[in-house]
Amino acid sequence: MNIIISMFYEKQDTYKTIKDLTYFIGNSAVDLKDNKENREDIEIASFTYNDAKYIRKQMQIDNQELYFLSMYICVFASTEKELEFLLNKMEGILQSNGITTKRANFRQDDVFKACLPLKINSKNIKNASRRNVLTEGLISTYPFISNSIFDESGILFGINRFNNSMILIDRFDKEKYKNANMCILGTSGAGKSFFTKLMILRHRLCGMEQYVIDPEREYREICENLDGLLIKIGPQSNTYINILDIRKNGIEEDGHGYLQTKLAKLKGFFKLALGNINEEEWANFEEKLINTYNQKGINFNDESLFKDDGEKFVINKKFKSPEEMPILEDLYNNLIKDEKTKKLGIKLRPFVYGSLSYLNNHTNIILDNKLIVADIYELGEDNIQFGIFIFTEFFWDLIKKDRSKKKAIYMDEIWRLIGVTSNRDVASFIYKIFKTIRKYGGSGVAITQDISDLFSLDNGNFGKSILNNSSIKCFFALEEESIMTLSSFINISEKEKIEIKSLKRGENLIFVGDNHILTKVEASQNEKEIIERGDKNKEDNNSVRG
Repeated sequence: MNIIISMFYEKQDTYKTIKDLTYFIGNSAVDLKDNKENREDIEIASFTYNDAKYIRKQMQIDNQELYFLSMYICVFASTEKELEFLLNKMEGILQSNGITTKRANFRQDDVFKACLPLKINSKNIKNASRRNVLTEGLISTYPFISNSIFDESGILFGINRFNNSMILIDRFDKEKYKNANMCILGTSGAGKSFFTKLMILRHRLCGMEQYVIDPEREYREICENLDGLLIKIGPQSNTYINILDIRKNGIEEDGHGYLQTKLAKLKGFFKLALGNINEEEWANFEEKLINTYNQKGINFNDESLFKDDGEKFVINKKFKSPEEMPILEDLYNNLIKDEKTKKLGIKLRPFVYGSLSYLNNHTNIILDNKLIVADIYELGEDNIQFGIFIFTEFFWDLIKKDRSKKKAIYMDEIWRLIGVTSNRDVASFIYKIFKTIRKYGGSGVAITQDISDLFSLDNGNFGKSILNNSSIKCFFALEEESIMTLSSFINISEKEKIEIKSLKRGENLIFVGDNHILTKVEASQNEKEIIERGDKNKEDNNSVRG
């Protein structure tokens, strides 16, 4: 349709407007009190009176300003019949959206001039077309700009379903958002995986460091398409991460206590590996764990983790290499020798000589890429939580390396670490990441489709904490049961519950601070090809898609 839309904004004098409104409100109040006209006239006067009070309140309390808005639409056609058809169509579209229209009969020339880039708004049409509008409403008339989310340095999250404006969010904007964390929740097939890959792709173009934990082998192809680094651990892999590694970035900046910090992290992992053990068993186990480090010359003195490279000054001391760290076999040998810990050693045997023996190796991974995807698919359903924990702890140390760089860690199937199949120590570690990652220039991204499992540990406190420590929450389509569970931990209106349930694939409800916006995920053809190329290959291989 050949159309031109022109809008004029005329700012009104605030002092004069408030003065006129006050005078009008006073007179209207008297008229309403003494009015003896029919009921219809009283209702009209009452509406006008309340509108005037509302405008004055917004101007005085919320510091909004009043504008006159004039909007003109020129429609072009090659024949009169076609023109009439297009006019009727345009009027129908506008009226169906609650917009009153009026044809510019005998004023077509004035409207045409108003639609030209000449800034001519003739009095002949202005007085008949102008409407009052406050600043809040005025902003929403700007095309392609959301009145609430349009960050100058942001990336495109999607299109506002109501006004088709672009939603651009820079979640690293410390002035606007309390942190850069995100939660992406949705049922299988709702589009959350596509959306996550789109975020990875766009942040990759911005040069941001990104670490992805991939339990379902969903991000392998996009990693290859973006020249990222793919790391696999499993029975057939030749890359290893030693859970007993103590890394130089393992403690807070200017902190101390490498071994104490590592022991706290390992408590969660070994409780996952060994099952429920009581405090006495853990005390005996920890004693053997400390002895294992002592055998490698590592103790509670941080200096024991540094070695002299032959130079005179302490500043030249180097941190011990991965080959100088103990491995699970060293711990197993200490456990099995003592009757008090022999039972725990037997439980650890699969990690040393059995199906999980690939975890019994020194770390041999070289990291030289800003996009790293951890493929833990081969671990299988029963052991996948070990891989998620190992890589989460590994990536967390990388995130703390340089505060000046933006980075993000994507944790898919996060419910495995903060749900009922996990334990409080592991869940506390994940919560700590979401709580403190901001000061390292980082962003934690939690992704899951299992809402009930997300809130299954400790009465849902850990799942709720993750949500509360995420400035951005993206809700894709969910089943009614999941929505009810979610609503007991986060404030969702009845209208929003219905919206989440009825969302189509690729649509989501984004919570960004006080803004709740229905959004449609949009991608360019090139972006779709990069992402869907991997999805097609996956379908061809008959793999499981999460």
